[in-house]
Amino acid sequence: MKEHYLDNSATTQVSEAAAQKAFELMRTKFANPSSLHSMGFEASKELESAREITAKAIGADVSEVYFTSGGTEANNLAIQGAADAYRRTGNKIITSAFEHSSIHETMLYLQKQGFEVIFIQPDSTGCISAKDVIDAVDDKTILVSIMHTNNETGAINPIREIATGAKRKNPKVIVHTDSVQAFGKTEIKVSKLFVDLLTISSHKIHGPKGVGALYIKKGVRVLPRTFGGKQEKKIRPGTEALPLIGAFSVAISELDVQKNTEIARELKTYLAEKLSSMDGVTIISPENSSPFILNFSVSGIRSETMLHHLAARGVYVSSGSACSKGAKSHVLSALGIEDNIADSAIRVSFCKHNTTDDCDALIEGIREGIENLARR
Repeated sequence: MKEHYLDNSATTQVSEAAAQKAFELMRTKFANPSSLHSMGFEASKELESAREITAKAIGADVSEVYFTSGGTEANNLAIQGAADAYRRTGNKIITSAFEHSSIHETMLYLQKQGFEVIFIQPDSTGCISAKDVIDAVDDKTILVSIMHTNNETGAINPIREIATGAKRKNPKVIVHTDSVQAFGKTEIKVSKLFVDLLTISSHKIHGPKGVGALYIKKGVRVLPRTFGGKQEKKIRPGTEALPLIGAFSVAISELDVQKNTEIARELKTYLAEKLSSMDGVTIISPENSSPFILNFSVSGIRSETMLHHLAARGVYVSSGSACSKGAKSHVLSALGIEDNIADSAIRVSFCKHNTTDDCDALIEGIREGIENLARR
């Protein structure tokens, strides 16, 4: 049975070159980058080379890139670290109601710590309005965190407009964006976005799991969440996972954003047209959403039921964020999606390896599911 993997927002297949780099670093350059001997020096050079590649990709200075264990840790470090660093100047934080769980749950935690957290609801377009964010900013606001691209619907938020407007209203505001679903799929340059903190992850761009990075603009304070070493300038101590970091940098080097976007856009258009012609199918993703994500609903058939039906036919999609492990989506709730549609939601996410054959296999599986699966 041929397999059709359409769950690339959850994770991607590691590229051959990235896997080879990880193997090389595990076997031949395995020394601790902090060790003072020659082998440690060679490992340190590999680490700094990876940092240079990562910094260049987002238009940052090498000194502004800090490696983490992934997007979740980077988001936690950015938000909690900035909140703690600036809490003496205010206690108000602004975010959206449909952030990734690593941000949403961190914000709920900060609420319990005495911070005032404002959750901006998506507007009628399914995105976060810059005006709504800016209107919420006041002299007590210390942090704004709005994701660049929503991981479930593909909604793209106006980060530059949000950042510039928020800083115009309160120059002391720190702006963070979770760019995990945007990095490698659209141009990400920190100087153009005007953000102070930015999160990226390896395993969404054909790198390995277990590594990501946080951009921290020079002069911005972020207090560490862990202690016990001088690595990453004490912001994220602990021996660096050099094989993963090196493989991450190879995956970055292999990126061809324009070509990958063209592939994804063609596939999304093709699939959306096919789905729209089917009775009982509702497209949930906003019209101008990311080319890499398409969220839709099959009326009357629960997501889990359809997922198992498709997987049995070698077609792999998801019902939302993999981090939620099947829990009800707070993203779709924030969008005001009716429960019967949200409970039937399916997310398709593309990568450069996908073809129309994958889309056709999905369409055929959906047709069979509509005909044969029990309705709620």
